[in-house]
Amino acid sequence: MKDERIYLDHIAGTPVAPEVVEAMLPFLREDFGNPASIHHHGEHPQEALFRSREQVARLIGAETEEIIFTSCGTESNNLATKGIALNRMERGRHLVISAIEHYSVFYAAKALEKLGFEISVVPVDGFGVVDPRDVLKAIRPDTTLVSMMHANNEVGSIQPLAEIASITRERGIALHTDAVVSVGRVPVNVKEMGVDLLSLAANQFYGPKGAAALYCRKGTQLWPLFHGGGQEDGRRTGTENVAGIVGLGKAAELTQAALANRMARCRHLEGMLRGELAQRIDEICFNGHPDQHIPGLINVSLRYVEGEALLLHMDLRGVSVAGASACMSITAKASHVLEAMGALQDGAVGTLLFTLGEENTEDEVHRAVATLEQVVSMLRAMSPLYQRR
Repeated sequence: MKDERIYLDHIAGTPVAPEVVEAMLPFLREDFGNPASIHHHGEHPQEALFRSREQVARLIGAETEEIIFTSCGTESNNLATKGIALNRMERGRHLVISAIEHYSVFYAAKALEKLGFEISVVPVDGFGVVDPRDVLKAIRPDTTLVSMMHANNEVGSIQPLAEIASITRERGIALHTDAVVSVGRVPVNVKEMGVDLLSLAANQFYGPKGAAALYCRKGTQLWPLFHGGGQEDGRRTGTENVAGIVGLGKAAELTQAALANRMARCRHLEGMLRGELAQRIDEICFNGHPDQHIPGLINVSLRYVEGEALLLHMDLRGVSVAGASACMSITAKASHVLEAMGALQDGAVGTLLFTLGEENTEDEVHRAVATLEQVVSMLRAMSPLYQRR
């Protein structure tokens, strides 16, 4: 029987493309060898790593040797943040990040504070966008790294990285961007952006979990997080996840060919979803920049409903979406992104994050909105706040 569930949580992970699975299978079967081996069984895995490195590099406009394979976006962000900070600590111990960074950047920076580093946090506006002038104000003579995500994982707003890069480049400061959300969803070219380091992950563009990469501009030195056998030119040592890396490379190749259609499809479905949500549900607020955002990503706050209840009842009715807590209950932690944007509202507010994929259909959008309308009506009928509004 066909699964009738609706998956609208592509930010959590995308389904692995059939072509990606097929490319991976030989390296889980006959080509199981270690790429570091100099005998026959290491040949195909070694060639596969080189080919995958080329595929990933082409997707983001990088050079092959500038790609470092990692296990996930979190590792890439940690390697970039800590790797630059520790390598340049004799030059300075000051880092600049934005108020809406992913926790893997935020907590990496907090960990560095315990080693004597200082962190400046740049604010965002009501759309979740950084003003490059605030980045300039935050920079000090001892600043060695600025880390600004390309697109936010909760509201999808895209940052003006090229403008920020012109500021950091002039001052010899390394610029890292967490592009995990954007690579595979919008065109990304590291040379046009002007960044020194960029994080990406396969599970965001129809590749496998456990395979990711860090772009590190030629000449940029990192302090490695791991020490051992010297793989990845010593920058990320450890036996490579060959099958996963092959999947990453194949997903990158497929994405390069499909990106324009993928974006058009997601924009079309997003327009439908936004329109129906606004028409059918009252007391709703759309969060993030209305234009400069990731296609297919919609963050909405709904008043007089509790967020965890929203998620639970949507799931019980066959619709998978993500939640972004916004003062929803005693146990729920408010979204640091919405807080930084000044978008948290008083009273009971539930926040949902819809992320569409190229395989979603118009019928699924209609059904998802109808389901949400039913759930919201049911929950508000039980809310004394809604009755007294």
